[in-house]
Amino acid sequence: MANCVVCGRKLPPFSFGKRKCVWCLQHEAAQRGELPDDAPQPVMPAPWQRVSSSSAMLTHTLVALNVLVFIAMAVSGASVMEPSGPQLVAWGANYGPLTLSGQWWRLLSYNFVHIGILHIGFNMWCLWDLGALAESLYGTWTFGVIYMISGVAGGLLSVGWNPGRLSAGASGAIFGLAGALIAGFYFGEFSIPRPMIQMQLRSLLVFVGYNVIFGVMSGVTDNSAHLGGILAGALCGALIARVAPSARDVSSRAAILLLIALGLAGTTYGLERSRGYLIHLRQGETLLQQQRNQEAVGELQTAVHMRPNDAQARISLADAYYRTKEFPKAEAEVKQVMALEPNDANAANFLGFIYLEEKRAVDAERIFSELVAKNSRSAQAHYGLGMALADEDKHEAALQEYNSAIRLSPRLEGVYYQVGRSDAKLRRFDDAIAAYQKELQQSGDDADVEIALADAYEAKGMKAQAEEARQAAEKMKEK
Repeated sequence: MANCVVCGRKLPPFSFGKRKCVWCLQHEAAQRGELPDDAPQPVMPAPWQRVSSSSAMLTHTLVALNVLVFIAMAVSGASVMEPSGPQLVAWGANYGPLTLSGQWWRLLSYNFVHIGILHIGFNMWCLWDLGALAESLYGTWTFGVIYMISGVAGGLLSVGWNPGRLSAGASGAIFGLAGALIAGFYFGEFSIPRPMIQMQLRSLLVFVGYNVIFGVMSGVTDNSAHLGGILAGALCGALIARVAPSARDVSSRAAILLLIALGLAGTTYGLERSRGYLIHLRQGETLLQQQRNQEAVGELQTAVHMRPNDAQARISLADAYYRTKEFPKAEAEVKQVMALEPNDANAANFLGFIYLEEKRAVDAERIFSELVAKNSRSAQAHYGLGMALADEDKHEAALQEYNSAIRLSPRLEGVYYQVGRSDAKLRRFDDAIAAYQKELQQSGDDADVEIALADAYEAKGMKAQAEEARQAAEKMKEK
């Protein structure tokens, strides 16, 4: 459908060869004196001339909602200048570990949460102007759907780009409005004179360019949310301009926006499957490093639930169970890993140590013997086999395995402690004392080693040294 070359209004269908609308033709005829002064002329006010307070009702409602949420945050104790991360999360900010674990409502709620008064002030100023223009040109319901689609798209790209980032604010949705208007102006959807189109385009491009440059330079702006919003908005604007330019074509517009919304839903599902489990896996492993083992169990259970065939997630969950002394659960997870990765020697080695904790020395001996047979240079396998043999009171054989482990890895943690225990069982107390002292020298303070050393001193009749070792152990337990 062509536009009038003078005022930019849409020409009627099948206006072949015509370049000017009826209004402009009659206006020019009147100026030439070809029509009487009282000749009726069609009144066709342009869309930008029909902007009123009622046509921006949804824009004003959105601004009011944002302000009300900000006031509620402030009343609840959040800082008006810079709310904390936990406060933002509590009010619905977009945070990958939560959003990708099923709290998808955050893709909507984060649009109404702002990080301080300056943040909301700038965003609401932009929304007031851009929103009023977009709502007057697209109509209320189309404007509202574009706004929310753009906000969701910005949130999706944000968690996909950087899952660990905390994101909040309406800027992604506002960028979507800018994208929709740019696409609409470019593809000629609106009946606006060309000079005004050029002026609006320049203003929009300056707005987008300034925010992108500022975001890159500041390093704190979520540019991925801006990018997701403007791309989604531009897609909405371009498709509406090409397929359903008339606001009366409700069904076509609804179909376009529904199709885009379904695409976002599919992207959301794919993002959850591809990135969601990684967030929980990394968070769980971080918690293990911080010795927050019970919290790690929850994160790693979620990771395994989301990706059941991921060996790394299962072995990390097994480690968490092992640390919380849930040995049957740890055993089950390691066996799942071995089913997924039959040649994983580390998993088999881990299973052997779980058997030792479960007092299943015979099963542990079998596992470690198989590992030694496959790789005689595995210090861990020799060490584990020695512990299994010691649990069966085969201390001479155990010492041989410990010595093999020491030759392969002289600084292997715990091995001298186990040597001392076997020497003590064989009543070689001098050797046991030397082994315990070596363990303390190599691995640092350890209450269990000090107690074992005290027992060896006492067996030798060295009461003063025994008492000193016990006091050292008590001090370590108090820390």
